[in-house]
Amino acid sequence: QVQLVESGGGSVQAGGSLTLSCAASRRIFRIDDMAWYRQVPGKPRELVATITSGDMASYGDFVKGRFTISRDNAKQMEYLHMNSLKPEDTGVYYCNWRLQLNILTNLQGYWGQGTQVTVSS
Repeated sequence: QVQLVESGGGSVQAGGSLTLSCAASRRIFRIDDMAWYRQVPGKPRELVATITSGDMASYGDFVKGRFTISRDNAKQMEYLHMNSLKPEDTGVYYCNWRLQLNILTNLQGYWGQGTQVTVSS
């Protein structure tokens, strides 16, 4: 098994920036797509951004150019750079990876435990 651990959450003023990171607890044989989701109070979990193994990124409509997803395949890390944060961005942010643990396993989705982002007005 593997654990994904997010870091970098915190509290910022509106208009501020945060960078979230996601790392695995062990080396992984293969990582396919990586993504960030968020759980905003009163809403279902929603997709923030995804990035393929070939570095193709896509974003939720609400991002509107404010966030950038990236990955470091050598370090097996994922990042979410968030600028121009708004109070409505407040929530718990989760990383999600589609990965193959070793040569004997299949591709499966794994979730991190989440990191809190709070944006005050």
